[in-house]
Amino acid sequence: MSTLSTLRVGGPVAGVCYPASTADLSRLLKALSRLTIPWQVVGRGSNILAADSGLAGVVILLGSELGRIQPLAGEGLIHVEAGRSLSGLLDWCAERGLGGLEFAAGIPGTVGGALKMNAGAWGHEMAEVVEAAELMSREGGISRHEFQPGELAYRSWPGLGENIISAAIFRLRPANPEKIKARCRELSRRRREKQPKNMRSAGSFFKNPPDEAAGRLIEAAGLKGLRVGGAMVSTKHANFLVNEQGATARDFVRLMRLVQEKVKETSGIDLEPEVRLMGRFDDP
Repeated sequence: MSTLSTLRVGGPVAGVCYPASTADLSRLLKALSRLTIPWQVVGRGSNILAADSGLAGVVILLGSELGRIQPLAGEGLIHVEAGRSLSGLLDWCAERGLGGLEFAAGIPGTVGGALKMNAGAWGHEMAEVVEAAELMSREGGISRHEFQPGELAYRSWPGLGENIISAAIFRLRPANPEKIKARCRELSRRRREKQPKNMRSAGSFFKNPPDEAAGRLIEAAGLKGLRVGGAMVSTKHANFLVNEQGATARDFVRLMRLVQEKVKETSGIDLEPEVRLMGRFDDP
């Protein structure tokens, strides 16, 4: 899993499957269900922490093979497969003068992952621009879901359950292509200035509590630079846990728990991980 994760940690997995279409994905899920082989879905691996012991079964990688974009009837409507990178989607939209997704500039990951966690930045989130999603059940059945106001929560889609997001339908607005590109460059620059450079991370490690910033709470607890093994709280942005040198997944989990404990002591607030823990993590 280390090669599939931006943290570069994680143990072995029996196999990796790369569906090239939604039909491929459906057939794969039906076969895995019939054979009772366990599986998990991964996109660009930018928001996961996989156990050192690895994962049972196979990993289904939704990547560029499942990343087609198709304009739909209706102003600003587009159909985007789940494996499309956010950066690739933004480039496509900018060239065609479709605005509304600029807040996502610089966010790593895929469309499917961004929708699953209702990714956002600068006061905006995916819920504002997504109209519907195409889903697949664990058995390969296909359905379409129309979003209702307030259905997507902060950094989560509570109603998704075990379904897989295979595509999203966005409603965007006409905008000047050069202004879209300029806005994306500006927001990407501002993100880079705040985040650690040339270090492996999973992005923001903890969710922001209501009316608070996880990074501020961690810094206030005096935890910048705190290390466990090869894992460290970034000295640049305290909500980034980075792989400084040869970290293991166990290092990150121990560091995560230590940060949670210290922040609870100093602020009374429980920090919830934003990263997705995959596999079995025994108590340190």
